[in-house]
Order: sequence, then C-alpha cells, then structure tokens
Amino acid sequence: MTELLRVEGVSKKYGKTFALEDLDVTLTKGKIIGLLGPNGSGKTTLIKIINGLLQPTSGQVLIEGVTPSVETKKLVSYLPDATYLSDQMKIKDILDLFADFYEDFDRSRADQLLDDLDLDRSAYFKNLSKGNKEKVQLILVMSRRAKLYILDEPIAGVDPAARDYILRTIINNYSEEASVLISTHLISDVEAVLDEALFIQNGKLLLQGNTDDLREEYGCSIDALFRQKFRI
Repeated sequence: MTELLRVEGVSKKYGKTFALEDLDVTLTKGKIIGLLGPNGSGKTTLIKIINGLLQPTSGQVLIEGVTPSVETKKLVSYLPDATYLSDQMKIKDILDLFADFYEDFDRSRADQLLDDLDLDRSAYFKNLSKGNKEKVQLILVMSRRAKLYILDEPIAGVDPAARDYILRTIINNYSEEASVLISTHLISDVEAVLDEALFIQNGKLLLQGNTDDLREEYGCSIDALFRQKFRI
C-alpha cells in the first residue's frame, strides 16, 4: 500500500493540557477511514493540524512527504464541521469561486451532483435548509480531484435519506489514489463504507485497524466496539 499521510509523534499542548499526545498514525491510499472518538478526544485538533490550521507543539505531519503548507492545499480537500460559505452568494457563484480557486475542481462533476439533488443554482445559500447547505458543501469538497478528503461530521445535520446520498457520493467520487478520512459520531450510519477505523481517546491512539479484522477480533460491530471502548 502506498503511504498517503504520516503523523509522527504529534503533540498539541494548551498550557499544561494535551489535546494530542505523541500521536502516531499512518494512512494509505484507496481507503475510507473513520476517525472515531468521544467529544474532546482530539479529533478536530488532529484534523486542523493536518490542514495546517494549527501547528503541533511537537512532532510532524507529512502528506505525500510534504508538511502542511500551501503545497498540501492542492492535495487535501477539507469539509469542516461548520458552515463556511457566504449566505449572500448563489450556488452558481460558489461554484465559480471554487473553479477559480482550485485547479483540480471538476465543474462537470459538481453540476451532475447538483442535478442529482435538484438544487437550483440560482438559489442563495442563505435560503437553503441546513441539510441542503451541508449537501452543497460536500459536493464542493468531493468535486475536487484531491488525494486526501477530510470530512468533519459530514452527515450530522441531515435526514437519513440524505445520509444515504452523501455516503454514496463519498464512495463514488474518490479514486484508488486517494483516501477519505471521516470524523463522525454516527458510526452505525457510516460503518458499512469504512475500510479502516481509527480510535483516539484523550489525544492518544487507542486502536487502529481494518474494520473487518476488528469486527472479527472483537466479535461485534464497529459501532458496538466504539460504545464498549468509550463507555461512560
């Protein structure tokens, strides 16, 4: 397997508190990986460090051998857990913005996905429902031809039918040369599409492995394993 992402001894400290502590993770290409852990486990901190939005206190991150920088923006397509687009823009204007900003943005792919959802390109973003806003943001992210897609809670605010569509979109729109890292609490909804699961707790790696191997080893689903490992 070709290595895509390497996290080496990464720690992030705020005062005396570690958000991440000596974390080592390696991800290869052609996988859909679940980043799983309770609130406060360090998932979002890790995602921000991979995206270059935070700097680690120690350790390093390499994406295809390159540290997070302007260069890796070309490799990573990131969906944050909060809306980041202007309410005053129309969908078609947002598409134009992404086409201008990202060389790898596939406008035809985005148009097809919008057609699938029957979304009006002349609609203002502010007039969309929360679920449709999340769909538009996901379409933008998955319409890039990136190497690493990072999705932070991509299905949290949408109905079950929309979740199915979003998961199909994820599955159908990444290549064997790319991987998808999904951070989510809705494990039972995404478990079927995950190739690997990565559990973190208190900023440390608790468990990582192939989902089929983990189910066989522990005799339960990934969702049940999560509940078992993080039982309060």
